[in-house]
Amino acid sequence: MKKLVVDILVKALPEMDIKLEKEEIESMVEVPPQLDMGDYSFPCFAFAEKLKRSPHEIALELREKIGNISELDFESVDVMDGYVNFIFERQSMARKVVWDAINDKADYGSSKIGKGKKIVVEFSSPNVAKPFGIGHLRSTIIGNSLANIADFVGYKVKKVNYLGDWGSQFGKLIAAFEEIGDEDKLMKDSMDYMLKLYVKANKYKKYEKLGHETFQRLENKDRKALMMWKVFRNLSIDEFEKIYNTFKIKFDEFSGESQSVKYTGRVIEELKKKKLLKKSKGAMIVDLKKYDLGVVLIQKTDGTTLYATRDIAEAIRRYEKYKFDEMIYEVGQEQNLYFKQIFKVLELMGYDWAKVCQHVSHGLYLDKDGKKFATRKGKTILMEDILEKTKKLTAKEIKKRWPKVSKKELQRRALIVAIAAIFYGDLKNNRKKDMVFDLKKFTSFEGNTGPYLLYTYARASSILEKANTKKGNSKIKIDSVEEIGDLMPKEFELVKELSLFLDKVQESFNKLNPSVVAAYCYDVCQTFNEFYHCCPVIGSENVGFRLALVEAFRQTLRNALRLLGIDVLEEM
Repeated sequence: MKKLVVDILVKALPEMDIKLEKEEIESMVEVPPQLDMGDYSFPCFAFAEKLKRSPHEIALELREKIGNISELDFESVDVMDGYVNFIFERQSMARKVVWDAINDKADYGSSKIGKGKKIVVEFSSPNVAKPFGIGHLRSTIIGNSLANIADFVGYKVKKVNYLGDWGSQFGKLIAAFEEIGDEDKLMKDSMDYMLKLYVKANKYKKYEKLGHETFQRLENKDRKALMMWKVFRNLSIDEFEKIYNTFKIKFDEFSGESQSVKYTGRVIEELKKKKLLKKSKGAMIVDLKKYDLGVVLIQKTDGTTLYATRDIAEAIRRYEKYKFDEMIYEVGQEQNLYFKQIFKVLELMGYDWAKVCQHVSHGLYLDKDGKKFATRKGKTILMEDILEKTKKLTAKEIKKRWPKVSKKELQRRALIVAIAAIFYGDLKNNRKKDMVFDLKKFTSFEGNTGPYLLYTYARASSILEKANTKKGNSKIKIDSVEEIGDLMPKEFELVKELSLFLDKVQESFNKLNPSVVAAYCYDVCQTFNEFYHCCPVIGSENVGFRLALVEAFRQTLRNALRLLGIDVLEEM
């Protein structure tokens, strides 16, 4: 519906010598805080200085330039306090929104703003030889949602999982295993054993030197060191994939630092040719001090490479493979400076595409003491434990409400609700902020939670089931405005909320923040529940339209939750 308003403004504004791109006009169109103020508003304050007139006078002239409007689309276009307010014809708007939602199905709310463009999204990226813990959960949840949203607005998306599978820490781990390792324990409970070994290797100072020497062997392709490293890597990937399968997250590329090592020699040669590489205390660096970005260490004194060397190499490899239009790194905010350095080095090397690389950061999950979880001290929450605990909490609540549910069905529902609780518990927050990880709050069936959203969806499904309507029926039809009848306020509020979905998806992508879609999920559920309590569906005079409105709500919420990586349940 917003598109109709934007199209009108695109034609009218040039007649007032106001030159704006369509995207600029679209960004200026607002949704008023109250329904009686209009469905969309266009503020004229920004033009007052240029036109030397008051915003109200400008709004009056703009209304005059708009001229006659389609009575089928608009009830009125009015001017108030420097705004041009657009009010849609209620029944026509209701028919269009509901019809589009029902018939567009999984595509409702999608767009083609990214058509013909490729975007690479790197996310999750856990470290080999460590269990999948809470430290990489935010990147996994947020990155997956960003990739889903990019796909929904028309981009060709490539999801990349770039494993932390190389570096001096593996030298320490291999050295510790060679000295005190137990192969039987490794094969019996690999991730737990590797974690304990990792903690020991970082506890004793002797492994600093041993680890350094072992990593040199690894980079020099020492057969024994490589064999041990491959065992650690393969055991880790097997465990990671179990988590991704449970979350229904798939990657287009499952790579890692170890695969970019082969390109680091090329990077070093290019840096030398560009005269960017300098020697400092025996090591090789790129000096970025004049850009206020400090110094980037490229090669240690012993000739081994670093994260930066490998990330630069990997970025070049990815561009050559995908020819992307944008590349997103969904990584914690503590890496802000690091990514600025990487992008600046790539730019100085002459890669123009470095300007379309972006670090999308997130805050930390905090423990109950307000401090971050630290793997090196052995203090972490494992994903396996998180899921089990969340499933128990959700199963308890489901059993309380539906005591006759079978054990098998209870487990199925509990897992879906648990994932919704964890994912939504994160995504409803602005990704840039730290947050305390609180499973009790996440799993509540009341308030702003994932279980509440799923419960609302199931309630809508129950209405259609009781009306003997096939679930997901796309054959509900509204052939004329008269069939809708007069709309009650809560009916139109729900129609209006459903109409905003496309705008919210685009806003979420523009801000690269899934919390916009998450907030929309909560708002549309609240609006539906208000409609449900005020407007009986079955047996009402307007039953045909209301059933269609319920189905339109289900489809919209299902689409929105899918963007967050959340499945729905027809019954809770």
